Amino acid sequence: MAHNDDKGWSGKSRGGFLGYLIFVKLIRSFGVRVAYILLSFVVVYFIPFAPSATRSVWKFSRIILGKGRCASFFFIYKNFYSFGRAIIDKIAVNQGKYNQYSFDFSEPEDVKNLLNSRQGVVIIGAHFGNWEVGAPFFGKYGKKMNIVMMNREFEGIRRILELNRSLDAFNVITIEGDSLEYIFKIRDALARGEYVSLQGDRISRSEKHLKKTFMGKSASFPLGPFVLAARMNVPVVFYFAEHIGFKRYKFDFVLSAYNNLNQNKQRERFLVDEYVNVLEDRVKRYPEQWYNFYDFWDYER
Repeated sequence: MAHNDDKGWSGKSRGGFLGYLIFVKLIRSFGVRVAYILLSFVVVYFIPFAPSATRSVWKFSRIILGKGRCASFFFIYKNFYSFGRAIIDKIAVNQGKYNQYSFDFSEPEDVKNLLNSRQGVVIIGAHFGNWEVGAPFFGKYGKKMNIVMMNREFEGIRRILELNRSLDAFNVITIEGDSLEYIFKIRDALARGEYVSLQGDRISRSEKHLKKTFMGKSASFPLGPFVLAARMNVPVVFYFAEHIGFKRYKFDFVLSAYNNLNQNKQRERFLVDEYVNVLEDRVKRYPEQWYNFYDFWDYER
């Protein structure tokens, strides 16, 4: 969960180690269903003790989705429960309980051919759905997945990954301060024909951004991931894993058409526009799976 002031993401995700520990142990000992039951009570506790996140979900429901007061109270519970369920499911999958879930694939032929090739690919996702639950799916292609994240965020989840024995499930490329070393690591990974995964929906306080209309309101999207993808000159795939039923997910892939453009500046702005349109379509269908728990939109305008 994003730990943030109201204006920009701090680069650190919120979530207690003890809470993760309890669910890791619970799932191992009693299974996913029992964890879901406990979660239904934990959410009730969490709502009043996470006022900033609760306030942001309330605004999302009331202003962006246009829901009434009663419906918005229910939506807050539904949204937090969905977030907790995503955590439980990725823990369970990383524990080897993958066969307890069912998965649908929205995988066009062009994406399938690309992922089966030796071509490096940039994959852009969002803090929406549950992308990590698809890690075993990417494994079938025999490539190493490289996740790019800020060092503060990675340090916050390192112990959790170690505890759940999932630290080796993917490689993490960290962004540390003003260092540009991560760019060279990304370049090398792509040259080896690997995947590099970026999130395209959060800006840090100092990051360059682009204002776009998203869900009917102005919102800021980071330019960094899209500039990086355009300059690397490799195919870009938008990827989401959406929860569509009990222990059931849909893997959703869209191949970007940005490579058809010649100029880099046009490419990066085209990528942002394309990404925003694709993401908006998914959020409209599954709004409770939107997990940016801070003031994402410019509500004052």
